[in-house]
Amino acid sequence: MKIMIVTDAWEPQMNGVVRTLMRTVAACRNAGHEVEVIAPSDGYFTLPLPTYPDIRLAPFAFKDVERRMIRFGPQAIHIATEGPLGQAARAMCIKWKLPFTTSYHTKFPEYIKARFPFIPLSWPYKFVRNFHNSGGRTMVTTESMKDFLLPQGFTNLDVWARGVDLAQFHPGQKNNPDDVYDGLPRPVFVNVGRVAVEKNIEAFLDLDLPGSKVVVGDGPQLDALRKKYPDIRFTGSKLGQDLARHFADADVFVFPSRTDTFGLVNIEAMACGTPVAAYPVSGPVDIIPGSNAGICDEDLRAACLAALNLSPDDCVAHARNYSWEAVSDIFMSYLTPQYKPTARKRWRRIRRLTRLASSPFHFLKRNFRRARRIVMGKPVPKE
Repeated sequence: MKIMIVTDAWEPQMNGVVRTLMRTVAACRNAGHEVEVIAPSDGYFTLPLPTYPDIRLAPFAFKDVERRMIRFGPQAIHIATEGPLGQAARAMCIKWKLPFTTSYHTKFPEYIKARFPFIPLSWPYKFVRNFHNSGGRTMVTTESMKDFLLPQGFTNLDVWARGVDLAQFHPGQKNNPDDVYDGLPRPVFVNVGRVAVEKNIEAFLDLDLPGSKVVVGDGPQLDALRKKYPDIRFTGSKLGQDLARHFADADVFVFPSRTDTFGLVNIEAMACGTPVAAYPVSGPVDIIPGSNAGICDEDLRAACLAALNLSPDDCVAHARNYSWEAVSDIFMSYLTPQYKPTARKRWRRIRRLTRLASSPFHFLKRNFRRARRIVMGKPVPKE
């Protein structure tokens, strides 16, 4: 099957959404599918996202997105994000009556509210609801997110969970070859992720905890938090084995976010044998309760202290329930593909109509009709 994935989140960004999409693309290709990804890093002119310059958006790529979709002729189209590229792909799917699916990775309205408190939450919810409801199916991360979005007017929701790379995140990373937190008082409580206001990191940094606190990651709030909390270790971004070691060598992973829809880092920490402390919100509440791999509590300090008593073996055992192979199979089962001969016929028609629409003859004929209506005093229809 020919699958096209359109996303505004891709390399060189590195976060849960990007890791999820990259592993999904790899799994689809390993299964024999032909996959093309349209992303901002494909040579488009990009602009920084306001208040978050590390995220680049491609606002002027509409024509090229249309050209690439027509050239590739996919049987299945998945739009992963609501940004400019996602909007361009959605507009074309609606224009040509093509089936497509979307995914809801983050609480986008809450992110907007955190940065611009004066904007009513209903406005961005109307935007994302209209975006996703126009597709055939919206993939959400957990059952609790599905229950959360249904009263907001979202339709056609199905759960597509997340997986963990057990070859990278495993307990063998602990003290391999040494302790990355050597010299810090124990216990070590760590947070890993984007250092941004919506992640609620200050709720963690303000806790009265024994030992040390560490923040691993980069983001727009990093410099401000470094100045405000000079006693906290901020390591900056970590990748690959180095990232896994920062999970494995910690005593507790603390996840203070209330806006994430899943929190892939929670599973990555568990896979390394590190228990998790989090608020009982969407994401953690779907992963942690009953697992013996973490504690959910509105008292985050109490959750952190209780997590110190959990077994690393139980954490690893629970993380093994989240394999990327199973997650990718679910993704592919949720796509809405066209039957291959039907897809070929439809794309041939679209290519033919597109060529005709851009031909000089069509341009002259259209404008001659407009001029004749103007001369005759008749109304000119809008384009």
